Amino acid sequence: MAISPVRKFSRQLAGAAMLGTASLALSACGGGDDQRLRTDLAAAQVTSIGVNSYLWRASLETLSFMPLTQADSSGGVLVTDWYADPANPNERVKVSVAILDQNLRADALRVAASRQVLQGGTWVEAPVQAATVQRLEDIILTKARDLRRSAIG
Repeated sequence: MAISPVRKFSRQLAGAAMLGTASLALSACGGGDDQRLRTDLAAAQVTSIGVNSYLWRASLETLSFMPLTQADSSGGVLVTDWYADPANPNERVKVSVAILDQNLRADALRVAASRQVLQGGTWVEAPVQAATVQRLEDIILTKARDLRRSAIG
């Protein structure tokens, strides 16, 4: 007994409808936290400032004790002026921060520092310990993660 083309098409259409309904039902079983995932993803992405807002704010907060000479939120660059700690006025540092990505990631942040010491009335370049730059990056990343947690929590 042959099935008519109309009846065959009708069965295919019914099968497609059942498959679509099953797909919708299964997609609803994704853990029920889709809105939080979308919010988290959107928060970690670019904002109106052009770079990851958590990294930007954390960088500004971390360097807030130093005078800024450049703050480009669309390019993600912060540059400080020379800063001398009042407890050690014969040494000064200058820091630059570059935010390289729109996502909150460790490799989205680059910190560079310059150091000078006062010798005979003139400022002379001095080496910066790699651990100092690494520590500054860690502080900024930790603050950025805390800001993110408090925003989505």
